[in-house]
Amino acid sequence: MAKYSLIVFFLTVVSVYGQNTKNSFVFGKVTSEDGSPLVFATVVINGTTLGTQTDEQGKYEINVPVYGKHKVSVSFIGYGKASKTIETSPENKRVKIDFVLKESAENLDEVTVSGKSRKTELETQGFAMNAVETEEMSLRSVQANELLNTTAGVKIRQNGGLGSNVEYSLNGLSGSAVRIFIDGIPISTYGSSFNLNSIPPSMIKQIEVYKGVVPGHLADDALGGAINIQLHKKARTNFNASVSYGSFNTFQTSVNGTYRFDKSGLTVKTSLFHNYSDNDYKVSGRSVVVTGLGGVQTPITARRFNDAYRSTGGMVQIGFTDVKWADQFFVGVTGSDDYKEIQHGAFMTITPYKDRFMESDALLANLSYQKTDLFIPGLELKVNGLYGKRNRDLIDTLAWAYSWSGKRAIDFRGNEYQYSWGSQQEGGPTRSKINRNVSSIRSGLSYNINDHHRILLNHVFSGIDREDSDELRSVLENTFSGTRDLRKNIYSLTYEFNAFDNRLKTSLFGKHYQQKTISVDPAIEADADGNSQIIDEVVSSNKEHDGFGFALSYALIPNVTLLTSAEKAIRLPNETEIFGNDGDNVVANSSINPEQSNNYNLGFRLGTFTLQKHNFGISANFFTRNIKDRIGLPIETSLNVNDELILYVNQGSGTSKGVDAQLDYSYNHNFGLNFNISRFNLTVENRGVEIDVPNTPFFTMNGSLRYSFRDFIQNDSRLNLFCSFYFTEEFSYLVPQGSNTVGDDFFKVPEQFTQDAGLSYTFPNNRFTMSFDAKNILDKPVYDNLSVQKAGRAIYLKLNYTINSF
Repeated sequence: MAKYSLIVFFLTVVSVYGQNTKNSFVFGKVTSEDGSPLVFATVVINGTTLGTQTDEQGKYEINVPVYGKHKVSVSFIGYGKASKTIETSPENKRVKIDFVLKESAENLDEVTVSGKSRKTELETQGFAMNAVETEEMSLRSVQANELLNTTAGVKIRQNGGLGSNVEYSLNGLSGSAVRIFIDGIPISTYGSSFNLNSIPPSMIKQIEVYKGVVPGHLADDALGGAINIQLHKKARTNFNASVSYGSFNTFQTSVNGTYRFDKSGLTVKTSLFHNYSDNDYKVSGRSVVVTGLGGVQTPITARRFNDAYRSTGGMVQIGFTDVKWADQFFVGVTGSDDYKEIQHGAFMTITPYKDRFMESDALLANLSYQKTDLFIPGLELKVNGLYGKRNRDLIDTLAWAYSWSGKRAIDFRGNEYQYSWGSQQEGGPTRSKINRNVSSIRSGLSYNINDHHRILLNHVFSGIDREDSDELRSVLENTFSGTRDLRKNIYSLTYEFNAFDNRLKTSLFGKHYQQKTISVDPAIEADADGNSQIIDEVVSSNKEHDGFGFALSYALIPNVTLLTSAEKAIRLPNETEIFGNDGDNVVANSSINPEQSNNYNLGFRLGTFTLQKHNFGISANFFTRNIKDRIGLPIETSLNVNDELILYVNQGSGTSKGVDAQLDYSYNHNFGLNFNISRFNLTVENRGVEIDVPNTPFFTMNGSLRYSFRDFIQNDSRLNLFCSFYFTEEFSYLVPQGSNTVGDDFFKVPEQFTQDAGLSYTFPNNRFTMSFDAKNILDKPVYDNLSVQKAGRAIYLKLNYTINSF
């Protein structure tokens, strides 16, 4: 608290010299004379760099940081321009302006608009980042993970179908080196039942992807980067509902809405979702066999039979928006529950699991508060907090062995057999429970000294109190079960400066990391007299580190920007890596050390350029990561591959170097193309020898095409066609042993090239959309982590209904 008191005092003093900075919003809708929404129309505040483009319903919203009179201008190719003057004030923070544009024969192709969208503003701050917009994709049968997989430098690593374990790779660094946030709160706080597999895209406003260097306002130990999911916070009344059904008996539905009482500002928000899938897709390959008499193994094509997934959850919040004492204030509750069958261990083996499954639930209270011009002009406070319980049960009590046919396995004599340890996984029958009390609070204080200088102070606290137990243990063992506690505090201080009419933007930041872990395990020990007594075996750790970094961008001309950033980053071991997790087959490692990395980015952004009806932009980022004490799985060889359990260790020092680039092109707002490429190498020093890190794809390419037809079949309707492709170069999950490479092909994940296609049709009232998606349309074998096979061809139908204002 002393740090906070000092910074508040400092801000109060310097405010005497600051200029008034006032936040207000201009919003509305842009339509043609017949009432049709104009999609991607450009809306700008004249004389500033503030601007945006309209969404699929022709709507826009611009955050204007200064009160007073402003001229708002709108333009759209093939239509005339329009302007209106508005005035914002403390009593009139939200101003609505609708525009109706007339068709015009005048050639508007040469009009140059200097305003920048929110996406462009974010991507030109100096950080190596991408802002992923979700509105169009929310109408389709896709997950947020699939949306991220088309982003430059991002690779989704997933062990199977819906609900399976997911890792995110940014420029080669993955796992817990990449932190995921929901509105700045670490997503791990919500538990496994509330994740990017289960959150419908309709709940998400935007996804921010930071690669290598993470800004101070996302204070966390994100070594390789961060992904921040921004949920919708619009105060206006709206409603959205969707339902989809498809292959593998996959059913997904979501409902979310907001209702605001304009007079009082009282606002109620709710979001609900439900997902289910059998995940019974076909698999084949070296491990998918049936063992017969004499131990003869016959390869087969089989369906996964113990991989079903179900998740249900939601969020309810009540509070106030756009009132004098708060821009936003909400209290609410988040709840979720899921069920996941487990088909195999870390690897696919010839004896899969049967009736091994995991259940999870979470119930969390949440609070959020945001206020600009708090006490003094230019001072802004943001607070987000969660507190509640997360529970996880793992059940494995079946002793019979099974084969990929779904039937009981037989030995070489033809007899069905049971595992001697009495369960599917080695270790014996279990009904293990992990009960957690979790808490997380993120607070941020920022002050705009004037139009050129800004300082930010941020702090995030995360706490976990964990108790492990097992119903199948003895009463004595459960009575004296162990506890696991983790506390983490991260502070950051940031100074932002811009000059030369915002052409130069800089951000300097420092971070302080502190983590304390305690493991307590009761044990029986004889005293000096030979009597048994219970003692607590305590293993504790208290680690503190400092980091720092910067980001800088310079616009040579309005559409050509150079970007560079660097950071000394720290990543503290997480709960699973330290304490282990039976459900994910992870063994505890209390001696694991934090990993550190010096991260550097250098890139550029060209565009968006407009030439007649053509719009295009190109961006690229060159990067290097110098890593110390990298955390990951052991460097595997053919002699120590374990088919069930995994252990996280410090692999040693490593280096990642490479480049990612992206091309965006559109024509007449109807045709769109996106293409990105990522190539890098990731090496680690193992026993004095530098080797390529296994289980890592080094070269990927992704692309997508979109075309829109207006007035298709019906007036004011819209048909969108989509096509995407994904390429992953061959990689191995085994380190070659010496010069003899015989047999190494067994551990290689083959080159993969898959395609998705789809369409969506929006009916004339712009409220109802129907979409059809076909994934992996050529039904190619697809593999990922440790060569686990993913689904083949799949087809989905989705219905989406939206009311933007009652």
